[in-house]
Amino acid sequence: MSDFLRYRQIHLDFHTSEQLADIGGEFDAAAWAQQLVDAHVDSITCFARGHHGMIFYDTNSHPDRRHPHLQCNLLAQQIEAGHARDIRVPIYTTVQWDYYTAQQEPQWLQLAADGSIQGQKPYEAGFYAKLCLNTAYVDFLMAHVDDMFAQLPAVDGLFFDIVQDQDCSCTVCRQEMQSRGMDPACDADRQAFGWEVTDRFKQAMSGHVRSHSQDCTIFYNSGHVGPRQRATGETYSHWEIESLPSGGWGYMHFPLSQRYARTTGHDGLGMTGKFHTSWGDFQSYKYEAALQYECFQMLALNAKCSIGDQLHPTGRLDQATYDLVGPVYREVARKEAWCRGARPLTDIGVFNVEEFTGERLTAETVGAVRMLQEGGHQFDVVDSETSWDGYRVLILPDAVTLDEGLAGKVSDYLDSGGKLIASFESGLTPDLADFALPAWGVRKAGGGPVDANGEIVRGRHFGSGDYVDYLLAEGMLAPGLRDTEYVMYMRGLEITAGDSSEVLARMVPAYFDRTWQHFCSHRQTPSSGELAGPAATRKGDVIYFAHPIFRQYNQNAPGWCKRLLLNALDMLLPDPLVRHDGPTGMLTALNEQPGQSRLVLHLLYYVPERRGQDFDVIEDVLPVYDVAVSVKLPGPVASVRCVPGGEELAFSEAMGRLNFTVPKLEGHQMVEIGLG
Repeated sequence: MSDFLRYRQIHLDFHTSEQLADIGGEFDAAAWAQQLVDAHVDSITCFARGHHGMIFYDTNSHPDRRHPHLQCNLLAQQIEAGHARDIRVPIYTTVQWDYYTAQQEPQWLQLAADGSIQGQKPYEAGFYAKLCLNTAYVDFLMAHVDDMFAQLPAVDGLFFDIVQDQDCSCTVCRQEMQSRGMDPACDADRQAFGWEVTDRFKQAMSGHVRSHSQDCTIFYNSGHVGPRQRATGETYSHWEIESLPSGGWGYMHFPLSQRYARTTGHDGLGMTGKFHTSWGDFQSYKYEAALQYECFQMLALNAKCSIGDQLHPTGRLDQATYDLVGPVYREVARKEAWCRGARPLTDIGVFNVEEFTGERLTAETVGAVRMLQEGGHQFDVVDSETSWDGYRVLILPDAVTLDEGLAGKVSDYLDSGGKLIASFESGLTPDLADFALPAWGVRKAGGGPVDANGEIVRGRHFGSGDYVDYLLAEGMLAPGLRDTEYVMYMRGLEITAGDSSEVLARMVPAYFDRTWQHFCSHRQTPSSGELAGPAATRKGDVIYFAHPIFRQYNQNAPGWCKRLLLNALDMLLPDPLVRHDGPTGMLTALNEQPGQSRLVLHLLYYVPERRGQDFDVIEDVLPVYDVAVSVKLPGPVASVRCVPGGEELAFSEAMGRLNFTVPKLEGHQMVEIGLG
């Protein structure tokens, strides 16, 4: 069913108040479809029902919910007009946010542990009070799906929005928890039960949809795709990664999430927006360079494209929006042939700390993704359920503790020839007592200092560098670093190295920690110059850093933390898939199209800038010239050319690597490597 996904989708929001008149009054089906064709759109998600709770088609089952001022059978006409132009029209409906239902059936609302409404309160503008998926509300949703299949010309797909894990203390939830021996007053019990309720809903709803259609695509949106969504992956036909960089997700959310999502076996879309800010920002327009980057990055990372828009209440598409979208989607259409069926080639798996914390963007994983992208490495984001067989190096960033099961999987990976980089508390047992595996070659030496409140300071950020230490790299860990000590703003773990371990860096303590009793200058106390315990070690194929280098890089990006990682990778991975001499902000992605006997290398260079206080923007496309690229040879190479333009590039082969130069990179360039 994921084969039905198209590359150039619009997600056409229509959260339209019941207090507005002339809904769809200016909708012209033929003109609407032609605007989409002219903008190279080949799929558009349209609304059955939005967060206000109003329905936008002629419904027999729920006439009270049909928008009171709807002037035409809007959704049905959108589907017919789209299909007449070979445009796919998946259908949107809301789940946990529905203002009409919240007003009419308040007993279906989720309640917090203190008895208040979960989400928005009654005297706040908006529709964000959350409905409970353990009530009779689900019966309405099932009947709503029946109604769509009965009343609409066709159902290509269903996009169920706002399907989130709930923490509900409504009467129904409390009674069921108690009947099963769970304690509703216990936060952990409520969370576990809420997860089960959400999963149960998805399983039941997907089964219900399948009773109508085996081909209809199904997606449940929670604004993210991560390890939590994997648990019910069989209820989805594909992923749609909602990730508007200017809408709160930022520019790191999509690459991290997609590098994980693409390992799960589902096809997927990336979803950005045309808005300057986020959803509902009418008459606002993103810089075209930003929209290029966001869509072309989706292609590079093996996702199809979706751009969010919002339909005017009258049913008119905003022409300025499609003047913005059209040139970008024209380019996507030209590039598609080098993206269809492509699969990523990767060297490295980065363990996703989200599996432990539930946070979408953990500091440790974001820091790792940033450093590897800036180093030109090819990698996926993985978890304990991912097969690690194809990865030459596994990275456990800062906070991956090893229980018995995960320790066994790591041991098997190392025994099969895998190599590993770990840092800080990664590798410790879950109680943080000591390292779980002898393969690390180190032991925990102590808990380290505590602050005035008695709390351990290691791994924490202090604004004035109160508890720093310093690091002096040696040997193969030192290239690219000056012959000096480097401050480590977040205190590392105190360790001892075994006899078979090589010490790659030493800790150097400060004269003293910065407290009210003793301090020096404006920030951290300087180095004492006295070498102490190990800061980085190597035992065989395992390199370990005692400091939280990934969390630190996410905090304030010290260049020496990145250099330490890249040097460690040079030691374990001397022949990476891709090397280049372009700027560190250049994203590289190497894909394989087996059916076409070719590799496709994506090079992207766009520069997000924080010009306002709220978010980064991209306005300018800065060309880069004469980028030298080296790719690990996959076999005999017949040709190298820039696509889709077709310019042939001179190339050479030496020491198992393919070498060529890209004369000009202006935003995004794909290079086809023909295998012969």
